Amino acid sequence: MGSDSLLIAMVGISVRLTAAVESAFRRTAVAIISVLLQTAPAFAQVDLTGTWVRSSQSDNGAAREQIDLLGIPVSADGRAKALSYDIGSLSATERQCQMYPPFYAFTGPFPLQISIEQDPITQRLLAWKIAGWGDRDATTIWMDGRPHPSRYAPHSHGGFTTGTWEGDTLTAVTTHFKMGDIKRHRAFNSDRATLTYRFNRHGDMLTVTGILEDPVYLAEPYVLTEIFRLTTAPNSFPLTACEPIEELPSLHEDPTLVLHHLPGKHPAMNEVTERYNIPLEAVLGGPETMYPEYRKRLRDKYVPPRPPAPGRGGGAK
Repeated sequence: MGSDSLLIAMVGISVRLTAAVESAFRRTAVAIISVLLQTAPAFAQVDLTGTWVRSSQSDNGAAREQIDLLGIPVSADGRAKALSYDIGSLSATERQCQMYPPFYAFTGPFPLQISIEQDPITQRLLAWKIAGWGDRDATTIWMDGRPHPSRYAPHSHGGFTTGTWEGDTLTAVTTHFKMGDIKRHRAFNSDRATLTYRFNRHGDMLTVTGILEDPVYLAEPYVLTEIFRLTTAPNSFPLTACEPIEELPSLHEDPTLVLHHLPGKHPAMNEVTERYNIPLEAVLGGPETMYPEYRKRLRDKYVPPRPPAPGRGGGAK
């Protein structure tokens, strides 16, 4: 009887140990699967890494005219800011090394060089990184759920960006970037603006949509879409150190001088009108100039410019 009792006790202990081991194994397996599931979305989504060059440009961001706000939904304050701006102010010592804001990725000539940053232990995706180019700051799109800073936190040229996946679309939101050029020295965002990106990859093509919202200088959101093509032969122009020098002697002789134009006194205000016959009301922009139906308002005011003289600018000889 004693040996039977001992055998039964040992069997009971063995069963309980086996159950405990199986339970621990199940808990470990569940934990591993949970970690894998958390990690999977970072790698299962679309791969955006590589260098992407512009396939086309939907907006004439490199135009030479200083006053051309057509198609930009500037507010009254945004228009006043643009008309008071003097490009010579960039020669001031404190402005020579300032960079373009994030939205210039859409209106500037830059490619997108995208890489990833991974957690060194778990290899989970922490961030997408868009390298800086020339005088545009780098952009880090944090994917780890960290919150945006306080509205009173310092602002940088590149801002602070977080991203989430919506299906196969990467949506990123940028805040905390400094005032800068929407277009090349022609229209501006304030430091209260917010930029939303939407990245969609289609094979070797990348469609990037930018939605800029600004309660100060824009009356409506400004939306642009650009198309980029993956390349294996990038033409890189990386960020380099910037050292201010004396560009305009007058600014160094008188540091209190602030270059600007008084209201209605910008010397290039009528340049687009004189060159292309586009009415001034359209050149000065505003929300209504974004929409196709605005052309109806110009039907009786716009006269196409004369063709170039023979032998000049492509005219027939």
